[in-house]
Amino acid sequence: MSRITEIRCVLLSSPYADKDDPEIKECFPNGPKRTIGMVEVTLENGVTGLGEGYLAVFAPLVFKSIVELCAPQVVGKDGFDIARRVRDLRSLCDYWSLQGAARHVIAAFETALQDAKGKSLGLPVYDLLGGAKSDKIPIYGSGGCCDAKEQFHREFDQLAGLGITRYKMRSVKTDILRTVWVLEEAGKRGVRVGVDMCQNLADPPQAVEDVVSFVEAVHARTDQRMIFVEEALGPDCPDEFRELRSRIDVPVCGGEIITTPKEMIERINADVYDFVQPDSSVMGGISAVMDVFAAAGKKRPMLLSTPGAELLRSWQATTRLSRQAASSSNIRCWPFRSEPR
Repeated sequence: MSRITEIRCVLLSSPYADKDDPEIKECFPNGPKRTIGMVEVTLENGVTGLGEGYLAVFAPLVFKSIVELCAPQVVGKDGFDIARRVRDLRSLCDYWSLQGAARHVIAAFETALQDAKGKSLGLPVYDLLGGAKSDKIPIYGSGGCCDAKEQFHREFDQLAGLGITRYKMRSVKTDILRTVWVLEEAGKRGVRVGVDMCQNLADPPQAVEDVVSFVEAVHARTDQRMIFVEEALGPDCPDEFRELRSRIDVPVCGGEIITTPKEMIERINADVYDFVQPDSSVMGGISAVMDVFAAAGKKRPMLLSTPGAELLRSWQATTRLSRQAASSSNIRCWPFRSEPR
């Protein structure tokens, strides 16, 4: 047992993408920079732990406010009893945010507690969760929000430097020739491409027929094949996702914005996707994603590999930025003037 003595909200920023990047124009009106928001937990033994909540990428001061609301709920309590601390936080937040923003913040607390407990016991977090099941998992480079060929080439060079042979680009239903070009260029480099159709951001989202027509049009123009389509329909369209799976020969995935394991497990059991993409910084922490893994393994064991990539991506991002924060002057506390919109 080691009691929690302090909770600190950490907001960091760094340069991100180009000012003319479509993602910057659509999602980050404050310019080409990006935020990460973390909870730092300090235990009475002096050990600290860090955990990320994805909410801070878009609304960092909202993240900070919820952290400050939650901190008194856990300070002075046993930091090793992580499940109980998550229940404490949910008792505070579930009434007004059973889904959504508070789940991101609870994720940050839960991951920070896992980190602090592992450090205290001298164990990697995966041993706290039952031990490693594999010594490696496939990952992809997430990018492709590009308008210019030189931007794509720069991302391909970054992939090559990291030895990554899978790539995710963003496309909508009208981006047929652009997608064909990326598939061809990536294929020359031995890189396979998945397509994120960004329908979590669309209102109204595109229809099943739109996705079918897009896939058919792209594949009619190249011998290269998409390795998956992600978020091809709106987030509240499970029946349509099932229909889409029956009509294309490309694996259909989704679920990165789902904020409770219950909803994700319901979708797994209903065969909504070919594989799911739980994000530990969204869903309530690492233990929530482990619940999804367990359900996926019972339903279809092959589901476990790709969700693992999402978990690893989130965990590596947190670790990488925290280390940079300690050693680099290029990443700093964001000098907020107003809440990003």
